Amino acid sequence: MRAAIVNVQRHFDVVDLADPTPGAGELVLKVDACGICGSDLKAYGAMPPGTVLGHEFCGEIVAVGSGGAGDWREGQMVAAMPLFACGACHWCLADEPAHCEKVDYQGVGGSAGAFAEYVRVDAASAVALADGIGQFGALVEPLAVGRHTVAASRLREGGRVLVIGGGNVGAAVAVWASRLGASDVIVSDPVAARRDTAASFGATGVHDPTTEPLPSGFEVVVECSGVPGMVQTAVDAAGVRGHVVIAGVCVVPDQIVPVIAIMKEIDVSFAVYYRGSEFAAAAELLASGALDAGAYVSRRVGLDGLDGAFQTLLSTNTERKILVTP
Repeated sequence: MRAAIVNVQRHFDVVDLADPTPGAGELVLKVDACGICGSDLKAYGAMPPGTVLGHEFCGEIVAVGSGGAGDWREGQMVAAMPLFACGACHWCLADEPAHCEKVDYQGVGGSAGAFAEYVRVDAASAVALADGIGQFGALVEPLAVGRHTVAASRLREGGRVLVIGGGNVGAAVAVWASRLGASDVIVSDPVAARRDTAASFGATGVHDPTTEPLPSGFEVVVECSGVPGMVQTAVDAAGVRGHVVIAGVCVVPDQIVPVIAIMKEIDVSFAVYYRGSEFAAAAELLASGALDAGAYVSRRVGLDGLDGAFQTLLSTNTERKILVTP
């Protein structure tokens, strides 16, 4: 199969690799589409040469492993959580496979990901996709991230939500906050294009941090940018006994002034990955047609266009989700 691998210059080469074969309880998918995630952009420079990235994917089942693969059959379209878990530890039994004691994070340095023609997945992590979803099935994963993040916020009916960062994670958070009872969902982003499209994802208002004072008094503030300094911004924007959730991936040290959070008795939590039920809920949302999936995707590229797409995303902020279609 053809696959894009990280090379020693921290770019991507398209090479021929052996086709994956499914083990017991596994599936092999012919990849229909795989999204480029912001965490890919931050992590790929640290990946060893030869790594196959890509963890937001969907595809057609082309091979079913023996035993424990359930009722899956060749030809079905599925999305799958990009991880392999033991299925038996405390975290797996609690539907939290991302915290499994033996977890293998796929496409982010563990098992090979889906910037390739084929990908091997755990059958237990797969969810069926409704007819007609097609390549938008790659959005199940980022939508599940948004669902888990809103769950972590303990949002109450009628709560006001501020989303810091209107990129793909922020858009997914806005989608779920609006669906799960928020009275207002304000998206704050310095990029005009992101503010202009925020309403497509459920935002009731926007904020330009370059020209407008920071709004405050929110019951929930979700930091989705991963930019240093934004944790303090989130604390400043939260109301008394508000809840701040950190979902943005920041890979450098950051600082806050704790006394501000103390005086408002703010709860601060962090969110990563999702539960299996949340992944399934994201697939159900796509199937319902209630989400304008097309608004989430700015363009598509083949494997040969992956390197250029990475460079574009690293140097500009006008794109939304770029799907790789092997």
